[in-house]
Amino acid sequence: MTNTLEKTSNKSYDQKEWQGGYRSQPNEYEYWIEDIEGEIPTDLRGTFFRNGPGLLDINGEQIHHPFDGDGMINAFTFDQGKVHYRNRFVQTAGYVAEKKAGKILYRGVFGTQRPGGWWKNIFDLKNKNIANTNVIYWAGKLLALWEGAEPHSLQPKTLETNGIESLDGLLKPGQAFAAHPRIEKLADGQDILVNFSVKPGVSSSITIFEFAPDGQVLKQHSHSFPGFAFLHDMAITPNYCIFLQNPVSLDPLPYVLGLRGAAQCLKFAPNQPTKIIIIPRNGKDPMQIVETAPCFVYHHANAWEKDGKIYLDSICYESFTDIKAGENFLKTNFDHIPVGQLWRFNIDLASQQVSHAILNQRSCEFPVLHPAYVGKENRYLYIGATHDLPLNAPLQAVLKIDHVTGEQQLWSAAPHGFVGEPIFVPRPNGEAEDDGWLLVLTYDGRRQASDLIILDAKDLNKEPIARLHLKHHIPFGLHGSFTPAVF
Repeated sequence: MTNTLEKTSNKSYDQKEWQGGYRSQPNEYEYWIEDIEGEIPTDLRGTFFRNGPGLLDINGEQIHHPFDGDGMINAFTFDQGKVHYRNRFVQTAGYVAEKKAGKILYRGVFGTQRPGGWWKNIFDLKNKNIANTNVIYWAGKLLALWEGAEPHSLQPKTLETNGIESLDGLLKPGQAFAAHPRIEKLADGQDILVNFSVKPGVSSSITIFEFAPDGQVLKQHSHSFPGFAFLHDMAITPNYCIFLQNPVSLDPLPYVLGLRGAAQCLKFAPNQPTKIIIIPRNGKDPMQIVETAPCFVYHHANAWEKDGKIYLDSICYESFTDIKAGENFLKTNFDHIPVGQLWRFNIDLASQQVSHAILNQRSCEFPVLHPAYVGKENRYLYIGATHDLPLNAPLQAVLKIDHVTGEQQLWSAAPHGFVGEPIFVPRPNGEAEDDGWLLVLTYDGRRQASDLIILDAKDLNKEPIARLHLKHHIPFGLHGSFTPAVF
């Protein structure tokens, strides 16, 4: 993979190479990574955990969409200029049962059906907890997260599964616990974890949780609001939790009758506004709901308060991409799906007015920033992006945006490389906001294997500090986190 694009067509990628990143990885590995270009910084110390669907088929039976795939945790441990790799599947009840049976036993939210037609799926409304979306280390616990149910607890060193985690009885059986917690760094250096639970319906509810570093629950409060809620992420400021209620409705009948997955029953309403739900973190002041232009949001970049207003940066789509029952996701036509762009919302709570501006035209996803700036005004943002502008395509690059000067830097893995979510790791004792490294897990379509790239977050125009070549591929994944702890 290089920074320059060796174009053989008008596209920056080969569809077949991209498809190779969606092969199952049924094997579990454990080894020191020895095939390295460059040099690993000795002061980069800790563990990079990453989650995503590891199985895209069950004994040859293809699942309908990657989001239905069983979760596989990857751990890269950095210590003294060396890196150890380990991966393990989360031993959920569904994973264990299907592995034993050798066939699909469960329906998936995104369209996977039990073989045998609708009559094998009718009235089967059981959720399979696939634990495939995120992974965090908090209060001595390693948690694999999936927003449809409770987390799974894992052994941090071996990644072995302990089982369902109720957080010391906080979560009821089957209660959702979102896969997008936010960690706020207070002025005294203490970290606070903020997360939420959603119960959608004709009227939906959100429960907010805040946790101390030792796992103690500091706050818990619930709020109801009208309408169906499809909420994947939230943003926080010192005083608020912020959600975007996408203008979608759910017709559950095809799901109940075994004809479609639940997510395939969502319908985007382009003439309806998107609603911004603003919940005070003190749990006492009233919730506010303001309306803005119709858009669909999976992920937020950051939010902050300034001069009596709230500013919110989010990745916005003009509509929701339908997950059709008869289509193969491997044949995705990127020219025909909505483009995700970085928007900034300016929310005036006093006047209940909202305006927005598009900050960047390039198609992008998976925004990250220096963790100390979560909930505070940030200068720099890093985000997975397409190689070309303004074409839609798989993510092949990492974009750095300077909100003060407007400067942008782009590191690209095109034409053969495809990127996932970057992770920002601050340099120990670093003072500048961009003083750190970006860890980027990529898939190389030429050798059909994955690489871990270490970039200098100060300058993406430079060649990577190091490229760590794995012996195998890791399927395209979702989210991850970094902890200074070495296991």
